[in-house]
Amino acid sequence: YDTINNGVYKAGFATKQSVYEDAFNPLFDSLDWIEDILSDGRQYLCGDVLTEADIRLLTTLLRFDAVYHTHFMCNKHQLRGYKHIHPYMVRLYNMDFVKPTVHMDHIKHHYYYSHPSVNPNQIIPIGPKLDWL
Repeated sequence: YDTINNGVYKAGFATKQSVYEDAFNPLFDSLDWIEDILSDGRQYLCGDVLTEADIRLLTTLLRFDAVYHTHFMCNKHQLRGYKHIHPYMVRLYNMDFVKPTVHMDHIKHHYYYSHPSVNPNQIIPIGPKLDWL
């Protein structure tokens, strides 16, 4: 939670360079750690069983490339560049009980429109094209 789920917000709402960097680096260190965990072929973070940890991480992963990468300046890598995290996210997204709950148009509108300190002109970007939608 602290470095990924909340890390994107710490970076995105930072008003000083040092605060931004203090959030940015642990965020990507933690994504690298998750990438390493998933590299052993497991289906989920804790093995072969879907847990709350997967769902909590998924909510951030689904928003990452479309929102956090650009809007919150979490732009070291896009998730589509992670060999294990990206397929993990797509697999979870495509579960029957997840996919119908994800509305990227609503997600993008909320983030880009409701944070005037980050996006004062409230411009909602058209992209990126997400191959999993």
